[in-house]
Formats: sequence, structure tokens, C-alpha cells
Amino acid sequence: MFTSLPKLLVGLGAATLLLTGCAKDDDLDLSIAGVAVATADFQELEDAAIRGGVVTTLANKNPNDPQGNFTVFAPTNDAFARLGLRTAADLNALQQPFLTNTLLYHVANGLVTGDALQYGKTSASVLGPNRRFTFRGGSMYVNGSRILATDVKATNGRIHSIDKVLLATGADITSSAVALSTSQVFVKPELTYLVAALQLCKLTDALTKTPGSPAFTVFAPTDQAFKNLMQALALPVTTPAADVQSIANKVGGVDVLAKVLLNHVVAGANGDKFTSELPENASLTTLADSRLLMGPFANGLLTVKGTGNTAPAAMVIPDVQCTNGVVHVIDQVLLP
Repeated sequence: MFTSLPKLLVGLGAATLLLTGCAKDDDLDLSIAGVAVATADFQELEDAAIRGGVVTTLANKNPNDPQGNFTVFAPTNDAFARLGLRTAADLNALQQPFLTNTLLYHVANGLVTGDALQYGKTSASVLGPNRRFTFRGGSMYVNGSRILATDVKATNGRIHSIDKVLLATGADITSSAVALSTSQVFVKPELTYLVAALQLCKLTDALTKTPGSPAFTVFAPTDQAFKNLMQALALPVTTPAADVQSIANKVGGVDVLAKVLLNHVVAGANGDKFTSELPENASLTTLADSRLLMGPFANGLLTVKGTGNTAPAAMVIPDVQCTNGVVHVIDQVLLP
């Protein structure tokens, strides 16, 4: 059931602020790429478009639309900074094919105007899965990213600015984690400990998309989160495979470690949830039959705490869309 919401209105003041730094006359037409170049708050997007090789695409008419239009959900400089990407050089931390695919995930064929962004509806992208729209606290969100302004006009379409970079892997949760661990996303591998632990506990199939399988919300601890757990357990850090075996031995065996891993997975009513959809100050039941306590929703993020943790974990990379759910990368291992 779709619930219509009022149109997101953007006044002249918001449009003027969005185009701060534009030295050209207002009546001079600019393409989407031209708006990015002319707008100070899209500097990092411009740098990303150059490295990702999509400038020419966004500077010209869309050959796949009769009116030649694109619609772009454009991350601001602060959106990129959330991922530690503040300069053109920082973008080198991402593999170029992943960067290109990520940028194209922000692009829709045709004109998607602000009044079409309604709760419960979806929007197809040029590349990747459909995006979905939610409404929370008086703001509209696309996936877990807040829409800051709508309907900035360009000669080849419209721009809606957002406060987070949209991330979609185009693969299931297991394959996505493996891609991160083998440097297919970041040049530096990540989630290597999580993948090693899933393999040791024979849980990779559980998070692989199969016909009829459920959709999950997964809180994925970083490599540093596992290393911090190693330190807390007074274990030496060596290699991911050896270290997760050491953790298993220390906590009481592979079955106990498997329960810890399943404590990071939520299914059912709270499966497949972006940050904009997760309940705040509430507890969620995990596949380990334990509980996770969600903190307040603030600045588009929530903390999450296991019953065995003394402090909550923070989201490092939220809202990664996979084909069988959503992954939020966090900075702690959640203990049942």
C-alpha cells in the first residue's frame, strides 16, 4: 500500500544556496555535469565523476529517454566526507569500476520530479537495483539518504541533492562481503575477518540469496572491530583465518562463534531495513535469538548494542543495498 505525501517544496532560497559558487548568469543553461562543476557543494561529486568516467554521459542528452533527460540523486561534499572521501586523491581508495557503478546507481533515466518522490514508491536506476523512498521526521529519504533539495533544473534533466552516497553492490550479502575482503570495492581489503569467520562457521550459505530465502538486515563488523575483540580476549593478532579460529577456541568453540555471528543478523519485520526504516530506541530479535538495542536516530544514523556489549557500536558505512538485504558496517562485534 502506497501512502502519498505532500510534494517536497524547494524555494528560491534553497535553490540559490544549492548553486552557491556559480559565477554564470542564472539564465545560462547548464547540463547536469555543468551544474556539478559550477556548484561548490558538488566539488567531490565532480571529482568522482571525472575519475569514474561519467562526465561525458551527464554532460549530454540521455539517448535512452525520448526527451533526453536524466535524473540524478547528487551527494554533497558532506555526503562523500561521511565515507572519508574529502578530496580527489581520497577517491583513489575506491576501485574505479566500483566507483563508476556507484555513480550510475545515482542516475535514473527520464525525468523524476520532486512530486514523484513518495513514501513506499521505488525508482529504477541506470545501473543496479531499484531505490526506495521513505519518510521520517518530516524528511524524505531515498534508501537511507535524506533528500536535501529537489528539482534543480539542468538542460538534460533534474538534480535532487542528498546527504549520503547511495551504495549498492548488485550481489547478495555473502558475495558483497567477499568482494570487500578481496579488494574489489576498496583498494585496501575490508571485512576479511567477517568472511573468515563466516567460512569457519559454515554460515556463508545462510547469507547467500536463494529462491524463497528471507531478506536480512546485517550489522557487519570491520576488521578493526575483530582486532579490538582479539585484544580484549588477550589474543595475538596474526591472520584473519588463524585469528577467528583463536576467537572460537577462546569463547568455547565454533558453535559459540556462530551464535555471535548470527547475533549480527536480523530477519522478519526488521529485515532489509535502511537506517531511515530502522526503529529507534527499540530492541530487535536476531537470528541468535538474542536482542540488539537500537539507539536514537540522529543525523541519519543509529547506534546498535548487543546484550553482551558495554557500549554501543557506531555505523561506519551504513545503508549498503544488497540483493537479499541491507548491510550496515559497524565498529564493534555485537555480543549476545
